[in-house]
Amino acid sequence: MGIGWRAPHARELLQRRPPLGFIEVHSENFFARGGEARAALRAAAEQQVLSLHGVGLGLGSACGLDLWHLDRLAELVAELQPRHVSDHAAFTHGPGAAGGWAHAGDLLPIGLNRTSLALMARHVDQVQQRLGRVLAVENISTCLWRDDDEMDEPEFFNALTRSTGCRVLLDLNNLVVNAMNRGAADPVAQACAWVDAIDVASVDEIHLAGHDASGPLVVDDHGSAVGEPVWTVYRHALYRLGPAPTLIEWDTALPDFDTLLQEADRAAACRPQPWSPAWTSLPQAA
Repeated sequence: MGIGWRAPHARELLQRRPPLGFIEVHSENFFARGGEARAALRAAAEQQVLSLHGVGLGLGSACGLDLWHLDRLAELVAELQPRHVSDHAAFTHGPGAAGGWAHAGDLLPIGLNRTSLALMARHVDQVQQRLGRVLAVENISTCLWRDDDEMDEPEFFNALTRSTGCRVLLDLNNLVVNAMNRGAADPVAQACAWVDAIDVASVDEIHLAGHDASGPLVVDDHGSAVGEPVWTVYRHALYRLGPAPTLIEWDTALPDFDTLLQEADRAAACRPQPWSPAWTSLPQAA
């Protein structure tokens, strides 16, 4: 079980050394060479297993990858040797003025079609070759849907992992949020069906987070405790996929450090013990 490491918790993490499975940081926050933040991250990496999670590669951006961004990520990976490196199945940038990039400042949805799949596969291969390691790709939350889809999202991810050898970072909160925003009669059942359709062996990590359902659209804001629907989907995912490294994402309205640790403990408590009869009732993966 892991938590996201944020600056207000840095001192406590380094001093208390909680028995976590890993900590996750946003790659782009540490691209600057040197400085106090990067030194603190190096110190944390000596105590904890590290996961680098990015938001800016733009794996689905038709104009190509930002090579400056990829070079900075490669430097960080070489220095810190994290166990996990991940980014999103999204586009983030396009051609800007004077030959530069125009960044959207958000994770925007790609078409679930053969053209997008080929583009994503090329970019994932490019990243994996540059980093010298396998990349995990996360499913995003969105309130926008395209009219050029040719397959459903699990089918897209299954094809991507088969063609590139990459892995899936399965964000269960995003599945629930998308189902709610699309007006599903039973968002939990729809999210569980997504989990059932993904290749069991492809999932590298699971993300759990809170969302804001107070407005006309449900927002994946990572600003509260994990909601009960997401816990239900998580328990289903554990039965379907088996144990997987699991992160508690909490990025806004940060709680105190102990609250984060309690959320990680709750996730740990969801796992059946290996000797539990619950495991024997599961269908065997082909």
